[in-house]
Amino acid sequence: MTADHAGARSSVILREGPWTHRDVAANGARFHIAEVGDGPLVLLVHGFPQFWWTWRHQLTALADAGFRAVAMDLRGVGGSDRTPRGYDPANLALDITGVIRSLGEPDAALVGHDLGGYLSWTAAVMRPKLVRRLAVASMPHPRSWRAALLRDPRQTAASAYIWGFQRPWLPERHLVADDAETVGRLLRDWAGPRQPAPEDVAVYQRAMTIPSTAHCAIEPYRWLVRSIVRPDGIQFNRRMKRPVLVPTLHLHGSLDPVMRTRSSAGSGEYVEAPYRWRLFDGLGHFPHEEDPVAFSTELIDWLRDPEPDR
Repeated sequence: MTADHAGARSSVILREGPWTHRDVAANGARFHIAEVGDGPLVLLVHGFPQFWWTWRHQLTALADAGFRAVAMDLRGVGGSDRTPRGYDPANLALDITGVIRSLGEPDAALVGHDLGGYLSWTAAVMRPKLVRRLAVASMPHPRSWRAALLRDPRQTAASAYIWGFQRPWLPERHLVADDAETVGRLLRDWAGPRQPAPEDVAVYQRAMTIPSTAHCAIEPYRWLVRSIVRPDGIQFNRRMKRPVLVPTLHLHGSLDPVMRTRSSAGSGEYVEAPYRWRLFDGLGHFPHEEDPVAFSTELIDWLRDPEPDR
């Protein structure tokens, strides 16, 4: 870790709060986590273009509700290792389940947003014994999203940023240019009427400018597109036909401009367990930040519900 990276990690990533910061080893890499509370483990997985801090509201709410709440930084982002490879969804999902094991727990309720949701769907299929429950926000099931990208022109257009990521090196430079102004624009454009506070946007912008972060953050999206017709991508898509066998909560903002409601709504067909769909009226792509009270209440009520199919 360079001095610049270490300094940025301390000032931006290790943000103060009621949580404790530490690193855990899993799947051949080191992952930064923030944790608070005692009780059944709830592991929170962020999306793009964010890091663990996106879950700051849910960390405290879950801890107050009697859970051990842990938010992790994905490989290549925040305070976690920047490795030269390993950004395909199968490996990233093994990162997540590896963190569960490193935390000394038999299983966890997984809560994922955006890319973190995609990987949480994947983890629930690949390592079902380690996933007690699954909650996904703003992300269809991987097969549903793949189908929408290829067949729905509106979803294809909404995902234009992903197609733009396929060029070499230019997207990384664009993301960090002008103090990562593009990150700020994406956060504002993708949110609903409840816009993010400027000081919160600045945190995400600073985190993206940590060396190598932009490249690592983009790599999963490059795999998703480039693998569509490759054997590894076809094999992954077939593997994801396996049903999710744990209770699942699917959360979505009605005004999400990135993941269309129509793209997400059919994901329940891949769940052979209690499945609950909740649409937040008037919220965009970041419901957990746009209305943290409503989101946390819905999540905690579901986690506590012994009959989550109601």
